Amino acid sequence: MDKANTFKLGKLVLSTGDVFYGKIGCWQSSPISGEIVFNTGMMGYVESITDPSYFSQLLVFSYPLIGNYGVNKEDYESSHIQVAGIITSEIMPSIPERKNLDFLTWCYNEKIPFITDIDTRSLIKIIRNGCNVTAVITEANDAIDLNLLKIESRVNLNNVSISSPQEYGQGIKKIIVIDCGIKKSLLEELKKFPCIIKCVPFNYDFTTEPFDAVFISNGPGDPRDYIETIYVIKKILSLNKPVFGVCLGIQLIALASGASIYKMNFGHRGQNQPCQLEGTQQCYLTSQNHGYSILESSLSEEWSIMFRNINDYTTEGIQHKTKPFFAVQFHPEGNPGPADTNWLFNKFWDSIEK
Repeated sequence: MDKANTFKLGKLVLSTGDVFYGKIGCWQSSPISGEIVFNTGMMGYVESITDPSYFSQLLVFSYPLIGNYGVNKEDYESSHIQVAGIITSEIMPSIPERKNLDFLTWCYNEKIPFITDIDTRSLIKIIRNGCNVTAVITEANDAIDLNLLKIESRVNLNNVSISSPQEYGQGIKKIIVIDCGIKKSLLEELKKFPCIIKCVPFNYDFTTEPFDAVFISNGPGDPRDYIETIYVIKKILSLNKPVFGVCLGIQLIALASGASIYKMNFGHRGQNQPCQLEGTQQCYLTSQNHGYSILESSLSEEWSIMFRNINDYTTEGIQHKTKPFFAVQFHPEGNPGPADTNWLFNKFWDSIEK
C-alpha cells in the first residue's frame, strides 16, 4: 500500500470555534497546532513551504490547486520543510516530466501533516476577520480543547539559524549576514558580488571583528524575541557602515533604533503586494511574507519612509536620513514572485563601494 497517497477523515479546528472537515494522510496520528496563516500566491508552493519565515505555522494556500508541478529540490529555500502543517483545497497529481518528487510523497517523507478537500475560501475569510487565529489539524473524532489553541508559543530561534559562522566568496569587502532564518535565494543574491560573505547566527556578536557592511535576514516569530540580535544591531547603528535589512530585518532595525512594531490582523503573504517608492509615482509588485509591521508614528526623526503599501498604507521600507542604512518589508529577491525590486541589492553594494 502506498502510504503517501492514502487518506482518512480529518478536521481543522480553529481557535474561533469553527471546524472544517477534510482528508488527512493515513499516516498522520498526533494533532499538530500553530498559528494559521494564508498565502495568496498562484505558484511557488515549494519555496513557501521551505521558507524558514513560516517555521511552526500552519499554511493555507488560497490558490485551489497545489502540487500540480511536483517538488523540485532546486526550488528549496532551506534544506527541508519549515511549516508545521499544510492546508489546501485540492492536492493535484504531479506532472512526471517536471518533478523530482510527488507532493504527497514529500509530505510523507518529511512527516509534515496536511489537510485537503476543505473550503479554503471560507477558511481565509475567517482568518481575515478573526485577528491572529490559531488552529489544529487532527483526526475527525479527536476532542480538542479550544483553550489550548489560545496559548501563544515562542519560536526556538536555534531551529532556523545556523549554529556557527560560515564564509563564502572572495574579495576585498566583507559583508556580515545575520542569519535569523535566511532564505537560500537571498544568500545567492549576495553571493553575486565580489566579496567575502560571513553568515553568522542570530545571537553572534561580530562587532569587534573587521567588516564593511551588514545584511539582516528574514526569519520567523515575534521580532521582539530576538533580544540578542537587537542588542548587536544597536551597536551596528552607532557606526557608519552600510546596513540592509529584509522582512524581519526591517523590524529588528526599527526596534534597535527605538521604534515600535505591532502584529497585523493577518499579515501580507503572497507575490502581488503593490509598494510605492515614497516621493515618486513608481509602484513595484513585491513578494511578501510577514505578520508584523512598523508603527510609523514611533520612528525617530532620523528615519524616513522609503516604501509604502498601496493597499493598506503600511510601512514597507525605511531609510536613515544621514547614514547608509535602509530596510524593506518585502523580499527583493522575488523567489517566488516578481523581481521588480532586485535593484535594491545593487543599491546596497554601491553603498559598500563608496
